[in-house]
Amino acid sequence: MDNVILGYHSTKMNVVDFVCMVGGLPKRRTLPFQYKAPFSPIDVLEEYTRPARIVENHQLVVKPALSEPELIEFDEVGTLEAFNTDGLRSLIKTMPVKNMKEITLRYPGHRQLMEAIRDMGFFNQEEVDLHGMRVKPIDVTAQLFFPKWKYEQGEEEFTVMRIIISGEENGKSITYTYNLYDEYDKAKQTSSMARTTGFTCCAAAELILQNKFTQKGIIVPEYLGKKEKAYRFILDYLSERNIHYKQTITIKKK
Repeated sequence: MDNVILGYHSTKMNVVDFVCMVGGLPKRRTLPFQYKAPFSPIDVLEEYTRPARIVENHQLVVKPALSEPELIEFDEVGTLEAFNTDGLRSLIKTMPVKNMKEITLRYPGHRQLMEAIRDMGFFNQEEVDLHGMRVKPIDVTAQLFFPKWKYEQGEEEFTVMRIIISGEENGKSITYTYNLYDEYDKAKQTSSMARTTGFTCCAAAELILQNKFTQKGIIVPEYLGKKEKAYRFILDYLSERNIHYKQTITIKKK
């Protein structure tokens, strides 16, 4: 959705700065991890090891994953810790924005623990010899983490996301901020992570099924967002399912 939203605003303004911060977390914080994964732990661990590609002053900059931690306040959950991860992906090539980055959100303390485990070599991809067998440390780590990070049936979790888009529009310096907070659906027993990601994909599929988006080829989400009717359709589709991106606008006088 951050790609879709950025794509939309890129048609309305000269975007200078783009930041997306996002995380999915259990409502109940339990030490030592204070985290659980609604998908494969190996994918999470790669977020903690893969160098983060960031755009600064139109230049691609690579920084370590988990770097530049900062504390961010959210009305619904309080203080979370943000750090660099490699989440821009296609935006690096498709959006000529001066500054862009994606950062992941976790409960404070989780990042430091993951950094220590990573620095000890437990996330390494290179095989090591163990009693005559060749194994990858990250495979062993993922296998050990999986039962610790697995959600129990009916366990509550939430998704929190903040997208900040700044630039110039109609001669004014303007900032659009989108905030999303979504929780586990108790009635339908559906995780927030499934809702926020899955329904977005369903909305895109419905656009095609209803013949409301007919462009051929591989379409990255930001290109979908550039079509205003498609953009509005997706937001409405999500809103109907109680997934709301709340927008605030800040205008600075020059």
